[in-house]
Amino acid sequence: MTQHQTLHADVTSLVESVVLRGVRHDELLLETGLVDSVLAVEIVLGVEMQFGVRIPPTEIAEHLASVDALSAFVAANR
Repeated sequence: MTQHQTLHADVTSLVESVVLRGVRHDELLLETGLVDSVLAVEIVLGVEMQFGVRIPPTEIAEHLASVDALSAFVAANR
C-alpha cells in the first residue's frame, strides 16, 4: 500500500467513525446530509488531532465535500 493509499484509508476510517457507517470515497458528505454541522466539527477536530492539519473554518465545506477532497487536503498540508 502506498503512502497516499494509507492516508486515504486513515481519513476514510476517521470519517466513518464519526458518521457511524461506511462511506464511498466520492460520496458527497455535506450535500447529501450525511454530515451536519456537529459532525463536521467532530471530523475537523479529528483531522487536527490525528494528522496535525488544521482546516480553516471558511474552508470546511470545500474540504468536507468528500473523503477524496479531505484526503487531498490533508496530504497537501501535512
